[in-house]
Amino acid sequence: MDVSFLGGPEPQRGVGIVAPFDFALDRELWRWVPDDVSLHLTRTPFVPVEVSLDLARLVSEHETLREAVQALSAVRPEVFAYACTSGSFVAGRAGEHAMGLAMTQAGESPAVTTSGALLDALAELGARRVAVVTPYTRSVTDSLEDFLAEAGVQVTGRSYLGLTRHIWRVPYRDVVGMAREAVTGSPDALFISCTNLPTYDVIPQLEAELRMPVVSANQVTMWAALSRIGKTAVGPYQALLDPVARRGPASLASLPQPAAPPAEPAAPPEPKALAGSGLPTGEADPAEAAAEGTLPEDPGPPPAL
Repeated sequence: MDVSFLGGPEPQRGVGIVAPFDFALDRELWRWVPDDVSLHLTRTPFVPVEVSLDLARLVSEHETLREAVQALSAVRPEVFAYACTSGSFVAGRAGEHAMGLAMTQAGESPAVTTSGALLDALAELGARRVAVVTPYTRSVTDSLEDFLAEAGVQVTGRSYLGLTRHIWRVPYRDVVGMAREAVTGSPDALFISCTNLPTYDVIPQLEAELRMPVVSANQVTMWAALSRIGKTAVGPYQALLDPVARRGPASLASLPQPAAPPAEPAAPPEPKALAGSGLPTGEADPAEAAAEGTLPEDPGPPPAL
C-alpha cells in the first residue's frame, strides 16, 4: 500500500524535561500537552537517598543539570523544564534563578523550573495568599514555605503527608483530603506541591468545591514551558489554563457576597373558626368559658324599682 501521499507525521515542537531519577508520572505531563508538541524526558542519576532536603540538593546540582540538558540537546527542544519542586526551591529564589541560568546556558534555549513556574502562575492569578499541600516531611514543607515567603507569598494553611518514598502512589482521595484540611485563613489559591504527586484529574473538582484557583507542580511546569514557545497547555476547566474557568466557581471565593434582603414583617395570622362554634379564634365560647369558670356569675334579674 502506497502511503507516500500522507506526507509523514505532523511537525512537532519539542520540550525537554529534566526530572529526578524517581519521577513516575510521565503520562501525567503528556496530558497537559497539545498534539503538536512532543516531550523529551531524561532523568538525573540515581542516588540512594530518600525524599528529603538532601535529595533535593543532590538532584539539582548544576553539573547534573548541565549534563541532562546536553543529553536532550541532540533532539533540539525549544525549551527546557526542570520538573522537580523541592529541587528548585531548596536553595531559595537565588538558587532557583541560578538553576534556570545554568540550564539555559547548557542548552542555548529558554529554561524553566517548577518553583519558578509556580511563582509565575501565582502572579498570573493575582494570588498572594496560598494554602499548601505537600507529600513531604515537615522540614521539606518548611523549606517550601520559606521559598514562598521570600517571594512575598503568605502561606495561610498547609497539610503534608510526611512521605520519603513512593509518592506517586498517593491516591486522589488523599490529595483531596489534604486540600480540604489546608484551606484555612481565606487563601487566594491552593498549591499542590511535588511533580511526583498525581493531580491532573482532581484540579477541576477542587476548584469547584473550594471556590478558588488550584495549581499543581506538574500543571505549572507544563504551563510555563509551553508558554515560552507560544503554546497553550490543555486541561479540563482549570483557572490557570482556561479564562472561562477563571471567571467561574474558582473566582467566587473572592467576590463580595450580596447582602440578604431585609425580612418582611410577618402578617398576623388570619382568625380560624373553632369547630362547631362559629366564633373566630381567640374568642372563647361562652358556654365553654362558663364551664371553666372564666365568665362572671349571672347576677340574676335586675331589682324591682
